[in-house]
Amino acid sequence: MAALVRPFLVLAGALVALPLLAAPALAANGGFSPVAPESPNAEEIADTWWFISIFIVGIFVLVEGLLVVFVVRYRRRGRPRDAEGPQIHGSTRLELMWTAAPVVILAAIATYVFVKLPGIQDAPNAAAARESLNVRVTGRQFYWQFDYPNGVITINRLVAPQGRNVRLTVTAPAFDVIHSWWIPALNGKMDALPGVDNHLWFKADRAGVFQGQCAELCGLKHAKMLGEVEVLPGAEFDRCCRPWQGAQIGRTSDLGEELWTGVCAPCHGLQGEGGYGPAIATSSIVTDPAAVERVVRNGVARPGRPVMPPVGKGWSDEQMKALTDYLQERFGGGQG
Repeated sequence: MAALVRPFLVLAGALVALPLLAAPALAANGGFSPVAPESPNAEEIADTWWFISIFIVGIFVLVEGLLVVFVVRYRRRGRPRDAEGPQIHGSTRLELMWTAAPVVILAAIATYVFVKLPGIQDAPNAAAARESLNVRVTGRQFYWQFDYPNGVITINRLVAPQGRNVRLTVTAPAFDVIHSWWIPALNGKMDALPGVDNHLWFKADRAGVFQGQCAELCGLKHAKMLGEVEVLPGAEFDRCCRPWQGAQIGRTSDLGEELWTGVCAPCHGLQGEGGYGPAIATSSIVTDPAAVERVVRNGVARPGRPVMPPVGKGWSDEQMKALTDYLQERFGGGQG
C-alpha cells in the first residue's frame, strides 16, 4: 500500500507547488497572457484570448482530473498481469454528451470571435480629418520604414498622437521577404507581404513607448528587426510633429543617423566596428558616395562570403544622400 500511496503524494505535491512556482512569472506576465492592452482593438484581442482560455483551462482540468480518477479507480490492485480488468460497456448518454459538448464549445468560440472581429479590424470613423493619421509601414530586411503623408520618413520608430486613430498600410517591397508587424499593446499581428497592402489601425489610450518586433522569421538578422511606437499627448504631437504641418515627426536625430542606426548598425556595429558585416569605421568606402550607393542599393553576393541584402533598394535620393553624408561625417577618416 505504501508503494502506491507515495507516487500519489508526489503528484499531489507537484500540483500544489506548480501554481506557487509559476506565481512570480505570472505576476510579471512572463508571456503567459497578453500584455496590458492600450488600444481598443488590442483590448478586443485580449478579451478574446481570455474567453478562449476559459475553455482551454476547463477542458485541461476536466481531462487531467478524469485521467487521475481512472488511474486510481481502475488500477490493477494486485490482479495477475494476464487477467482482464472489469469490462465497462458503453453509455449512450455519455457518448452523446462528449460528442455534443465540443460542438457547443466551438460554436460559442466562433460566435464570440466573429462578434469581436469587426472591432479588431475596422477603425471607427474619425470626426474630422485631423483626428486620424495615415502611415505606410514597410518591412525590409531587417528594419521598419514609416512614410508619413507629407513625405517624412522614420526608421524603426513610429510617432503617433494619443487618442486618435492611426491607420497603417502594412507592406513589403516586391523583391523582399515576408515580415509581420506586431506591437502587442496596440494591435494584433499583420503580415507585410511583398507587393501587397494590408491594413491595420490603433488608437493609443495613453502616451508612452510601446515595443514590438517582426513576428515572421525573415532571415538571419530577424531577431534584430525590432520596432516601436512612441505615442505623444495630442497637444504635444500637434506642436512638434503633426505631419500635415510638414514637421519632422518628433525626430531626435537626423535621417542619416536613423538610417545608420536602424539599417546598417545591426550588422556592421553601432560604432562601425564590424560584426556579422565588415567594419565600416576602418573602410575607405565611406568616402565614396557612389560606392556606398551601389552596395546599399544592390547588396553584395560573393561565393563563400556573407551576403548583404539590398537594404536600400528603392530608397529615395534624399534617403541615400542622408546616409552617405552621415557616413562621411562620422567615419570619413577611415582607411582600408
